[in-house]
Amino acid sequence: MNVILLEKIAKLGDIGEAVKVKSGYARNFLFPKGKAVPATKLNLDEFEQRRTELLAAHNEKIAHAQSRARKLVDLAIAIEVNASDEGRLFGSVTAREVAEAVNEKAGSDLVKAEVILPGGSIRQCGDYEVTADLGFEVTATFALSVFSPNAPANVEDAAEDAEASAADIAEAAIMDDAETAAAAGEVEAAATDDAEADAADEVKADAAG
Repeated sequence: MNVILLEKIAKLGDIGEAVKVKSGYARNFLFPKGKAVPATKLNLDEFEQRRTELLAAHNEKIAHAQSRARKLVDLAIAIEVNASDEGRLFGSVTAREVAEAVNEKAGSDLVKAEVILPGGSIRQCGDYEVTADLGFEVTATFALSVFSPNAPANVEDAAEDAEASAADIAEAAIMDDAETAAAAGEVEAAATDDAEADAADEVKADAAG
């Protein structure tokens, strides 16, 4: 299906361009969102007549998206959750929860559809970088910390703790082996000394006899 773009869309085209897209994409996304119209002669003529007006409105929307993005610069939010000792969440942190936390702290108007979580819903405590797609090729990233009083601060800390514990156990085992070997050596040395002493006594006894 051929459509006329009413805004610049990444990897698709610029405003005013006639491009070919899949019918489902056009009907389910582009048309309902007001991002494009069917590429009919009537729509093309109308766009050309209103080009200046449409471009001005488009640039205003971009400026608004950029203004929203500035509210997220250097933003860091934290969400407390219930989790196991290993940091596994009893549930998940969703895009809606993240958007609400951002809006509460930054006074923004982020919606869940604009929140892009790494790997979908978050199910593990840790630190994450979240992207907000504000449209018109404007994005912003912010820091998210998901924590629980019952879990390590993040997965890396938990892994480091596990590695440290494993190293301690290995070192203790080495020390135990060394101490055991030393003790065995002492016993063997004592047994050798006793044997030599007994042999010497026998020699003396034979000489005396």
